[in-house]
Amino acid sequence: MKPSDLKIFVLFLLAGATTALSAQNTTKVLPTDLEIPLKYGADRLGKRQDAAMQKFRDSRLGLFIHWGLYAITGGEWEGKIYSGPSSFLQKSAKITPEEWMKLINRWNPTKFNATEWAKMARKMGVRYVKIVTKHHDGFCLWPSKYSEYTVAQAPCKKDILGELVKAFDAVGIDVHLYYSILDWSHPDYRYSIKNREDSVAFGHFLEFAENQVKELASRYPEVKDFWFDGTWDESFKENGWWSVHIERMLKEMIPGVTVNSRLRADDYGKRHFDSNGHLMGDYESGYERRLPDPVKDIDITRHDWEAYMTLPENQWGYHKDWKLSYVKTPIEAIQRIVHATSMGGNMVINFGPRPEGDFRQEELEMAAVVGKWMEKYGECIYGCDYAGLVKQDWGYYTRGKNGTVYMIVFNVPLSGRMTVQVPKGVQIEEATLLHGGGKVDIMETTRNEYNVNVPDKVIREPFVIKLQIRVSKENKDKYMDALT
Repeated sequence: MKPSDLKIFVLFLLAGATTALSAQNTTKVLPTDLEIPLKYGADRLGKRQDAAMQKFRDSRLGLFIHWGLYAITGGEWEGKIYSGPSSFLQKSAKITPEEWMKLINRWNPTKFNATEWAKMARKMGVRYVKIVTKHHDGFCLWPSKYSEYTVAQAPCKKDILGELVKAFDAVGIDVHLYYSILDWSHPDYRYSIKNREDSVAFGHFLEFAENQVKELASRYPEVKDFWFDGTWDESFKENGWWSVHIERMLKEMIPGVTVNSRLRADDYGKRHFDSNGHLMGDYESGYERRLPDPVKDIDITRHDWEAYMTLPENQWGYHKDWKLSYVKTPIEAIQRIVHATSMGGNMVINFGPRPEGDFRQEELEMAAVVGKWMEKYGECIYGCDYAGLVKQDWGYYTRGKNGTVYMIVFNVPLSGRMTVQVPKGVQIEEATLLHGGGKVDIMETTRNEYNVNVPDKVIREPFVIKLQIRVSKENKDKYMDALT
């Protein structure tokens, strides 16, 4: 496609997308003349367009690592298996912080090998990894000088985080750091502010949290993103000023760093989106174990976003019994990756390493299958975006930077024909299989609609068809409207 045709085609897609926009489950944007003055609201309107943000956007596929003391217990306490997330076992089993932190004496992951983790992620095709540095229990995977609950106090005194940052960086995978503001182990943490004593205590806690975040940014300046969690309590929502301060501090310390929307709260305690409906942070991070509707929620393409998928539906960290909740298959994982990309978002798949420091077989198989598919078809994922075409039942569309449109097929119609609707003035000239080559037959069926034939050969995996598009400035319409 010529550059001039590409520009026209993109305008066609944008026009088509505009007609499909509908309100989604986020705060509605107020008209400009009705906006509320805010000190701690969104820093900007629209997407960041700098190189660092573009790289984040183009990556599309990430890996989440939830690993901590909860891996040791694996969802079991005093002989009882708890079905909830293993990372919440401390709360589920009502274990005191003092008792829980005794697990540090058992932290000795003899099979941990950061280089092997990085190799696995590389083969999986992920472009970045999000590592939990400190979860809600307060245990730190780095030797923080601001806490007594760190790897430095364990039998294995390795700087786990430091080794992972180095190993992933060495294979070209960007490192993102997860940090929980909520801290069950800290005496000054408050769920709500009821009096002056609470206010003073929580002020001390915010100072502690800031010191740890600053420490992470100083120790590991190669990180590309900070992903905050545990920001839903009233105490935090009443301190929106702090969330703005932390985001700006990080961006001064690490130029180009991205920060998720969970960090932020505005003047009125609104999170993710401020009281005027504008996204706070660099990308929306509320799609946890769910995805936007591919038809109704097209409005989400107005901002960057990221979704998070667990393998067992109810688990983040390692749990001894995966059968307590549904376990997703690799094909389901691939479909979620494609679904996210087709709507202009990123997908992050979570792994929960075992206490010894290795991965369970199901995770290794997931990495292998996803990696094999991405090696074949990653062209329709990396650097791709929303295509602006009407969703069809056979699967999803994505659009590459050169205007190429990809059909990612999950549901093969019994008719052997796949419908493609295009904007006015756009024609499909050719269709070819992305992997293995070979032309696919196409036929115009009516105004702005084509049939793309299912390939003759049987393909037992989600497959991809590339569409060659032509934009015509002429408007010859050979079809007659029905007279009704």
